[in-house]
Amino acid sequence: MDREEELSRRELEIARAFAEGASYRAIAERLFIAPATVRTHLTAIYRKLGVSSKIELARRVGAAVPAPEAAAGSGAPAGGQHGRVAVMPFAARSPEERVLAAGLVQDVITRLAKLRSVRVIASGSVFALDERGVRGRDAAELLAADYLACGEVVAVGDRIHVSVELTDGASEEVLWAETFDRPARDALLAMVGIGDSIVSAISAGIETEERNRAVLKNPLSLDAWECFHRGLWHMYRFTAADNQHAQDLFRRAVRLDPTFARAHAGISFTHFQNAFLLQPEHRADEVARALEAAGESIVTDERDPSAHWALGRALWLKGDDLQARAALATSVELSPNFALGHYALAFVNSQSGDARQAVRAADLSHGLSPFDPLLFGIFGARAMALFRLGAFAEAADCAVKAAARPNAHVHIHAIAAQCLVMAGRMEEARRTAASVRSMHPGYRCDDFLTAFRFSAEDGETFRRAAARIGLG
Repeated sequence: MDREEELSRRELEIARAFAEGASYRAIAERLFIAPATVRTHLTAIYRKLGVSSKIELARRVGAAVPAPEAAAGSGAPAGGQHGRVAVMPFAARSPEERVLAAGLVQDVITRLAKLRSVRVIASGSVFALDERGVRGRDAAELLAADYLACGEVVAVGDRIHVSVELTDGASEEVLWAETFDRPARDALLAMVGIGDSIVSAISAGIETEERNRAVLKNPLSLDAWECFHRGLWHMYRFTAADNQHAQDLFRRAVRLDPTFARAHAGISFTHFQNAFLLQPEHRADEVARALEAAGESIVTDERDPSAHWALGRALWLKGDDLQARAALATSVELSPNFALGHYALAFVNSQSGDARQAVRAADLSHGLSPFDPLLFGIFGARAMALFRLGAFAEAADCAVKAAARPNAHVHIHAIAAQCLVMAGRMEEARRTAASVRSMHPGYRCDDFLTAFRFSAEDGETFRRAAARIGLG
């Protein structure tokens, strides 16, 4: 007798459904059983058939494995079942700790949802499962969550300790873990600060994991969400080839799902990069395209902070600083944890607005996203604001950190060179100027001042500094 004949009718149905691509949850809903029961059945099925992969399983039970081309053309929605995170209730012992923990979890869920960069499971579902004692992988299966965030709140003396970890929902591998320690004298204020850190770390951790997963997949099998995250991987490399590759992937994402606001915003960003850095000779055309794509993002989802971020940057390119600031202010009003919105406000204000406000916005952005791929830009904006304030020593320190970051482009190195001149660090300034010329032979202060938008007085200060190191 063939070993597949040893399977019960239900086991055969589960085996075929799973081999054809159905998830535990989908099979469970079809058969009115729990996802954990599906997993138990599959363990028995694999053992009975002596198989170790889904492909082997499909061959044994006569199932059809979907081809990559079919998956690519499925038009899956942008969110689909990707990037779903469940923030589970945090453990706590005393009544006071439980109150703080419940409030913190609710706050984290709300602010993560406002970012719109991940799909967040509603608090009612996670609290209901927790009350039933369902946690870990079983909770992830029932909630169809790709990621779980768990933690514990402990009050010890005059301190509050909050430990948090982000895990892969299927493998339970820990992707990120941290412990936060704050004074207990103002517990609610402490929870707000800890909540900021948790939201930023969870969103950044998921973004990184999703980018890495998308990069490793067969390009023909990418859906809209995966196209977008693979595009981000290329976008943050800041080369002409990568920028074009990112734009192609974002465009593919919106073809698969025209309602994907963040993909439209990504297209706008690639045109911004062309106008600002990579193809300044085509600035007018690239500005128009950046505005068009940002408008599509707004129309698609006006509650997405990244849509208003893209519009603000495009309006700045156009020369409309007032409207640019308004759009960027909307982005951070929609989501106070949106680090890129705060960075873009720092960028605009560092040149023609309130320089002190630019420093504050840069610091806030850095605090929200301490490992951001655009950290060189955050430091660069802060350095330009400090330069305008005459704080040249601090500006030089900040600009040097910016230039040392991976993927820092030629304008960032030019900022560092000119800040070093004004701080009196001439040897370092000359070395940095040499790196500018190696990156972009023929680079001059005119290129710098064309890219940015300073007042005539500030522009002249930069020009004098550049002249002293051969970049005039």
